[in-house]
Amino acid sequence: MSRMEKFDFVSLLREHGAIQSGHFLLPNGFHTQTYIQPSLLLQYPHIANKLAKELCSLFPGEVNVVLAPSAGSIAISQEVARIKGARALYTDRINGVMLLRHDFKMTEGERVLITDDVLNSGRLCSEAMMLAKGCGARVIGIAAIIDRSTENLNFNVPVRSLLSYPLQLFHSSSCPLCAQNIPLSVPGLGKLPDNMMR
Repeated sequence: MSRMEKFDFVSLLREHGAIQSGHFLLPNGFHTQTYIQPSLLLQYPHIANKLAKELCSLFPGEVNVVLAPSAGSIAISQEVARIKGARALYTDRINGVMLLRHDFKMTEGERVLITDDVLNSGRLCSEAMMLAKGCGARVIGIAAIIDRSTENLNFNVPVRSLLSYPLQLFHSSSCPLCAQNIPLSVPGLGKLPDNMMR
């Protein structure tokens, strides 16, 4: 981080209830006992703007397009684009394929910064990179508020985040939280019925 100390950022996350403990089902199917939800910060535009300034400081060069690979990334991407004087685009998924809609376009040689709220497995950012490259654009990096990845993602572009917070992940078949009968919940949706715990 540049101006914002990591300790202050963690305190900010805790203050807004964005670091949660329990038993959570992640979109990739893994279970974890800690979930970080930066959207609870992004609902406040003045905080989103502050985080965007920090992300922009990690990528000081020219940016033409800021690309959000998911709905959860749109708010931070808009703020980063505003500061960079760039266009803010987001992807949609049609029949399982990541696409640009709404007459969004990226053109040959444009400098694209993929901006994510939380980086996990990197699958969405990887798809967004392929989409941008397919348009002839040049991906200059990936900016994330929080990097929760636990493995080398091999993007071949700079990956920079405000906070690295790797999570311990469990397969549902060998989850110690399931073994302890701790109720499983989907972040943002709440507790799942008992018959959906595994």
